[in-house]
Amino acid sequence: MRRFWLLLCLSSVVAGQSCTENASDGTKVRISLASGLKDKAYMWNENEMFLFRSTLAYAMRKHMQGSDFQVSNILVCRETQRVSFWFVVTSSMDNSTLISKEMVREAVRKSRDRINGAFQLTDQTLEFLGIEAIMPPQPEHIDSRWMIVFSVFISLVVFVLLLMIMLSVVQKKRKRNEKTKKETCEEEIYRNTVVVQGICNSTFSD
Repeated sequence: MRRFWLLLCLSSVVAGQSCTENASDGTKVRISLASGLKDKAYMWNENEMFLFRSTLAYAMRKHMQGSDFQVSNILVCRETQRVSFWFVVTSSMDNSTLISKEMVREAVRKSRDRINGAFQLTDQTLEFLGIEAIMPPQPEHIDSRWMIVFSVFISLVVFVLLLMIMLSVVQKKRKRNEKTKKETCEEEIYRNTVVVQGICNSTFSD
């Protein structure tokens, strides 16, 4: 039993030595509480660090399904008063083994919103250096050239429709005038008025 605890302590020491500045599997975090929260900024203390480690353990569990990550698997070092520090993640099966930086960063990307939300911060005020935030998909913009072509086409269609309506009105008016002239000529015939070349000419009347 004593040997077991001795091995466990040695494993923790080995893992703790792995959390150093610029560690190959480490990630640096920089937090700006004043910039992110203004008048509502709170003090960073051990409780906030515990929350950070807890959210990282959650992110690792979510990314590596079936793994039982604990707060103790998140090792923090090189912490400064301006709230910056490095962290590494140890395996849930073996504290002497570090999880690769790529695996950790992928877990952070997937749970970025949950981590930010825990501290009421954003990607700009809670920075994981080297981890780019996943931007929301941008709405697709229609090519301006197609918009111009579409606008010209619609304008032509409207112009043609207006032209057809105007021609229809003119033709109806012309037919109405011809009908009126014809009716007038027919009335003149009954009055013995001579019609010459479709025009009522009273000069030839009796």
